[in-house]
Amino acid sequence: MIQPTELAELFLQGNDREALKQVQQFLDSHNRKKLFDQLLTPAMYHIGELWETNAISVADEHLATAICDFVVSVIDKRREEEHAAKRKVMVLGPEGEEHYIGLKMVSSLFREHDWSVNYLGPNMPLDHAMEAANRWQPDAIALSAALVYRMPTLKAYINKFKELAHAPAIIVGGRAAAFESSRILIEEGAILVKDLEQLEHWIKTGEEPDDEYRISI
Repeated sequence: MIQPTELAELFLQGNDREALKQVQQFLDSHNRKKLFDQLLTPAMYHIGELWETNAISVADEHLATAICDFVVSVIDKRREEEHAAKRKVMVLGPEGEEHYIGLKMVSSLFREHDWSVNYLGPNMPLDHAMEAANRWQPDAIALSAALVYRMPTLKAYINKFKELAHAPAIIVGGRAAAFESSRILIEEGAILVKDLEQLEHWIKTGEEPDDEYRISI
């Protein structure tokens, strides 16, 4: 079975067909949560580490991200539901946050559990996010940020979302959530998830995870 570093190399080569083939073979014996946790996320983290150490260029990183995006989009089959009443989630990255693969994985996991997903993508201005939330009235809003200096921005989004009359659950993940300073977001009323397993547990049970985390979605 393919390893994360091998998949990362296929992404960097732009080999979308082989990458998709390997991912589909993985799905023959694993669910999508395991695919994200054990293969795609580690592969993208490895690519991020290569970029941070100047082992690859910005162009290489963008190509790899695009191939990963393609793979996630292909496997994210959207089923037609027989019933109209579904829980709703709004998924976004705050303004200035450009990373989006984690957001797409989160969206896919919610869809797998029959939630209706409004995927707003990364770099979403707060006023537009509030307008969408007031109009759509989601049961939950999922935020993600990769860098710890996004913390003040996340805090501002959380505080604003808490003003919504329908009181959605506010979920925060991303690499920024792995830092000790992110605990302040819990005090602001957010639910922090360290990985997709914790997110899936919340989706199934509504129970908040323990305040212990190291790796984030």
